Amino acid sequence: MRPALPSPTSKCRGSTLYAVLAVVLVGLCWPSRADAQAWSLSPAQRKAFLQHYAPLILKRGNADSGRHGYDWVTSFDFDRDGNFSNNKLNWKQVPQYIDAARAGTGAYSGWRIRPTLYTALIEYMDGASKDLKLIYHVYHALDKNAAGDYQLHDWERVELLVTHVVGNPGGGESVAYAVVTQHKRNVVRRAGHVDLNFLQTPSGKHLLIWQAEWSDKLAAAHGQELRFVTDPWSFFAGRIASAGKAEAGVNNDGGRKNVHYAFVPEDGMDAVATLGALPITYATADALASRYDNGKTITWPNVKRVTYELQDLADILPTHWQFGGYATHWLDTSPIDFYLESAITNEAGLAEVSPGMQRFFPQTRDIENEDDREGYIAKKWLLGTFELNDSASDFGGGGSNAFHDNAYASTVVDSRGRTRASASGYPTSARAFWWQHDYFVHSGVADSTDGVEQGFWLPGGWYLPENGGFDGRWVQLFDDRPGLESGQR
Repeated sequence: MRPALPSPTSKCRGSTLYAVLAVVLVGLCWPSRADAQAWSLSPAQRKAFLQHYAPLILKRGNADSGRHGYDWVTSFDFDRDGNFSNNKLNWKQVPQYIDAARAGTGAYSGWRIRPTLYTALIEYMDGASKDLKLIYHVYHALDKNAAGDYQLHDWERVELLVTHVVGNPGGGESVAYAVVTQHKRNVVRRAGHVDLNFLQTPSGKHLLIWQAEWSDKLAAAHGQELRFVTDPWSFFAGRIASAGKAEAGVNNDGGRKNVHYAFVPEDGMDAVATLGALPITYATADALASRYDNGKTITWPNVKRVTYELQDLADILPTHWQFGGYATHWLDTSPIDFYLESAITNEAGLAEVSPGMQRFFPQTRDIENEDDREGYIAKKWLLGTFELNDSASDFGGGGSNAFHDNAYASTVVDSRGRTRASASGYPTSARAFWWQHDYFVHSGVADSTDGVEQGFWLPGGWYLPENGGFDGRWVQLFDDRPGLESGQR
């Protein structure tokens, strides 16, 4: 049995005893078959894998009516005020930021747009195989839904399952599947599928993703949804070389969609060189802002090629914490309790949230009182409890909570016969709290049975170094680079 747990409402800032007991006991739950095979990547290798597989995002824009810049990817703190509740309000001023930069007035020069994907790497042993789940969240400060309402924060993500890792990226591992967010649907493409295309270079293997513009288009691709690109990279290479039309085929949709932006991982040096991508700074902002709307087809010389950086989901998770100043960013409704066996740590390894039973608040605080959607800590993909879909739909759908709810209640077994509670070793967690290291690994096969998914819960002490694991959802790997323009070191 696991140790007794403290109340979720108590201030568990120094629960060392619980952490020690948990570490000892979870080790007893780990299957013996993995013991002899356990080994770990270094922090540098983990960052290298996230950089190597960072996606290339081909984005359609909607910059009519003076909304240039609205479709930029950005960071949580682009306005540098440490307050997420006004992100939507301030992002509406990004055209003024660009215009001021063009005129050289100095207005808004304190902003740092820093296009960012927020990441996590989950590393575990599955028998003799070292496997990785790579998560990339594409952040936008403003969105517009199909009803025409403005929304604060946009939560679109890409993830890949990489199997049979042997060391550094490119050493023989393979991508088993990829998943993208298409509104509430989680669309999957498995290895070998014609929709799974990459820009492969000596320094990276970048999944090709198309993203819709910020605005709503009702029964069409809209609201920054993500789709798989159905064209191989050779198609784009030919179009770029001939200054041809900037378009991309996308999954579950006929014809090709316009491309106005290409967002390129800054650490993919060959991808950056191939696309000629540049960082957004006050000096480059005007040149890197598209002024075309979503219906305008342009040629590749007019596509804005922008670099983005990688940061950590764990940079944002502490802001949800009961004792972490959550009220600046999130509402105090619908709290979620997590039992943390290990602290949420910063890049220096210092704890930002202590072990123990901790309460987090997920709903967004919007200074304009227009939106209260849920933030990272409540996202089903954070726990792997989303439902896989083979097909996209412009009308949403596929967003059932059935599997997530069954997982929380521990009423359904995984493909290996375990419930969430039995896999973790915390039988009292059912309907009561989430264990920090709960994570469901999908097989990649969509299951049409409501509330059931194919895959397995990572067991017991999977995340411990001695078991070859690492739970990067709670650890900050990438340097925050405070105050810097994107692209500066």
